[in-house]
Amino acid sequence: MTVDLVKEISAEVLKTILIASGPILIVSLLVGLLISILQAVTQIQEFTLTFVPKIIVVFICLFIFFPWISSTLMTFTINIIQKIPVYIK
Repeated sequence: MTVDLVKEISAEVLKTILIASGPILIVSLLVGLLISILQAVTQIQEFTLTFVPKIIVVFICLFIFFPWISSTLMTFTINIIQKIPVYIK
């Protein structure tokens, strides 16, 4: 295994992680921003008000995006397994 091969695998891993987690993180960020704006406007400073809706929305997003995320991760895993002969050389 060469240094270039390790760099290539590392880059592919990071890209796959960002692609798989991106939609959920973006939705969580948007919900947190909306709740923060709501708290600033109404001057309600309740800590649980930010966590509960974000947790609910993240679970809903996981439920919706799970087939796509699992497909992305399976494609990545299949590519890594198919390239094993290249890694051994």
